[in-house]
Amino acid sequence: MLKTTLLFMATAVAEILGCYLPGLWLKKQGGVLLLFPATASLVVFVYLLTLHPAVSGRVYAAYGGVYILTALLWLRFIDGVKLSPQDWLGAAVIFAGVMIMLSGWSKAG
Repeated sequence: MLKTTLLFMATAVAEILGCYLPGLWLKKQGGVLLLFPATASLVVFVYLLTLHPAVSGRVYAAYGGVYILTALLWLRFIDGVKLSPQDWLGAAVIFAGVMIMLSGWSKAG
């Protein structure tokens, strides 16, 4: 489960970074050269999706939960936005749901 969770988090970071850098460029907070690492990040994101261990529907459902947690962590530590207790509680509930889903993968067909 830890390996899968870390893979999900790496995938989410690649996806967020691939969208974040063009956003900086569009807001004129960075040059057009940001599009090169953004493109590379999205290529890594797509590659990482191919490494996920289960049928795509389950993978995307569980990945969605990890993406939400990762996006909130990005918001807090990269964008510097203070998260509310409700944000943290929601992230914990979502992550618990992801863990429940992952624990059932070996039993599901």
